[in-house]
Amino acid sequence: GYIGYAVIFFIIIGIVLLVLSASRFGEKNSAEKELKITIAESLDYNGIFDDLFDKYTNNFELVRVKTTNMGSLYELQYHISIKDQTLEKEFIDEIRCRNGNLNITCGKVPTNKDEL
Repeated sequence: GYIGYAVIFFIIIGIVLLVLSASRFGEKNSAEKELKITIAESLDYNGIFDDLFDKYTNNFELVRVKTTNMGSLYELQYHISIKDQTLEKEFIDEIRCRNGNLNITCGKVPTNKDEL
């Protein structure tokens, strides 16, 4: 009796795991990125890149604004979803033209945050 229940339970759990694995349940979208852009403090960061985001992304959200370099620079942190992965370099090049060729970092959205 108990072995039969164990086998049935094992088969049910196995089927559930196969279905979840096949449906890619819980995986992050590879188009979701974290974008950090450094700009000079003289630039108004509200809406400065909105036309580029509309052109190259499905959605975007300004997550954080941080001052760097003794307050002379702003670091803008966005969460974006890229429309076409092949145009990512072109997107970054257009941002570089706007931010005066300062630092731009584009990568995966971190799952955990280690910051003081």
